[in-house]
Amino acid sequence: MKNVLVTGYRAHELNIFGQKHPGIAYIQKAITAKLVQLAEEGLEWVISPGQYGVDLWACEAAIDLKKLYPDLKVAIITAFANPEENWKEDKKDYYNRILQGIDFYETVSRQPYAGPWQFQARDDLLFRKTDGIVLVYDEETGAGSSARFYKERALKKQQEEGYAFISISTEDIQSLADEDAAAQSGEGMEF
Repeated sequence: MKNVLVTGYRAHELNIFGQKHPGIAYIQKAITAKLVQLAEEGLEWVISPGQYGVDLWACEAAIDLKKLYPDLKVAIITAFANPEENWKEDKKDYYNRILQGIDFYETVSRQPYAGPWQFQARDDLLFRKTDGIVLVYDEETGAGSSARFYKERALKKQQEEGYAFISISTEDIQSLADEDAAAQSGEGMEF
């Protein structure tokens, strides 16, 4: 796989309303583990829709991985111009920091938000330009989320074209948090 789409929940869908939430580190750790595996197999591009949540956390993780994999590139392709326009200042600052670390930025529609067709056009492009998806999604909590549409489309494309589908569930993320908690509580213990 040369190009992978990485996406998932928006921050508010996970009840995360700030960058200091401890869950973000575990989401990034889970994404990093998948990206390392893919980078070892020849991954060239990590591509994201760039929305606030898993998209940007994945970009941040990929930017960090560029230290180990200097040929890895990161792209954000948004649905419309200035998606961060109505965000709070701290989110705008975070977005702008991410933009400084990526290799490619483009918007599908050069105008501000005008309708859902912009998201459809963006998603069409993202699926055309990628060989697979790493999706942070959970069956139990994802029914009403934006990530559900990515899952359905990726699975259909997998059946039709062999598109790779890699899922990261909330269980996967929780297991990383549990491992970390166990390691911290077991420090200094000898058996």
